[in-house]
Amino acid sequence: MKALQHQTSADLTKLHVERLAAIEAAAEPVHTIPSQYPSGYHVAPHQHSRAQFVYARTGVVMVSSRQGRWMVPPEHALWIPAKLDHSVDMLGEVTMLSAYISSEALTALPEVIRVVALTDLARALIVEAVSPAGDAGNSRRRRLIMALMLEEISQLPDRPLGLPIPSDMKLATLCRAFLANPTARLLIDDWAEQLNMSRRAFTRAFRRETGISLSTWRQQAALFTALPRLAGGESVTTVAFDLGYESVAAFTTMFKRMLGAPPRAYFRTAEPS
Repeated sequence: MKALQHQTSADLTKLHVERLAAIEAAAEPVHTIPSQYPSGYHVAPHQHSRAQFVYARTGVVMVSSRQGRWMVPPEHALWIPAKLDHSVDMLGEVTMLSAYISSEALTALPEVIRVVALTDLARALIVEAVSPAGDAGNSRRRRLIMALMLEEISQLPDRPLGLPIPSDMKLATLCRAFLANPTARLLIDDWAEQLNMSRRAFTRAFRRETGISLSTWRQQAALFTALPRLAGGESVTTVAFDLGYESVAAFTTMFKRMLGAPPRAYFRTAEPS
């Protein structure tokens, strides 16, 4: 990450424009690019004609689009459909490896953004695919790596790290206010009352707008707040109580249910070798 200290925002913006041009000019079915960004860097809304598979090797990546927001913590990856306008924010210093995939390379391309957990095989394949050394030498080996990477990508498990934002303005206003001050004590009846709706009508409307229940949305919003702070070294205790959980155990239970491991074990696993 030392090289980042010598790159200005203008340098990074110019580099991003050059990368977009290279993606559009690429002839190969899968075009790979490694990237490094400083903490707090913002990539303005953009799109590309190819789908993008992003592996966040270090740092946390936040992607926003009309479909909602998605968080990509270390050792996870994100699928971004082709021609979808999206912006990117870096939470912490970020190293990301990207594969830009043409529509001919993979059948039945997902049309929505997906956060996925990486298998050891998928991780090794994308690291090898993006490695500059992989461009030289045995072209047959490289084709086999790309083919196996695409096969593995199509089978990776989804993770609940997306946060859909309702299109309904009143619901969206409540959601954005909650994101600014998240709490574990959010009650359906409170939001329903603010919108002059019955509990049943509100529940139906929220699920229709987001595809998930308010309870699940709240937990995912808590993760959006907790992950960058935990990745930055804050204690589990501090984050849990700041989010309004009555105990560290309650927060840990939610975290494990959503991500498959308690916080400390999750971040130990996420450290790249």
